[in-house]
Amino acid sequence: MDIRIYVGNLPKTTTQDEISTLFAQAGTVSSVDLVKDKMSGQSKGFAFVSMPTQTEADKAISMFNAYSMGENALKVNVAKPRVER
Repeated sequence: MDIRIYVGNLPKTTTQDEISTLFAQAGTVSSVDLVKDKMSGQSKGFAFVSMPTQTEADKAISMFNAYSMGENALKVNVAKPRVER
């Protein structure tokens, strides 16, 4: 099962391809889900990256937490399970 990673504080102009390319430096990227505003289509500033192993996910978290992207310091950690409202 893939490990899901939360990536926050992304610049609003960031694309899925940029995130995928960045995280590929740490290992295999299974998927990238860039969260966008439904009305404008612009990024909301966070995404979820899935990686196949805990080792790759841990490496990505250590490499990219506080990583400077644009003028933003990224917040990267293991995604928490979604809570139903």
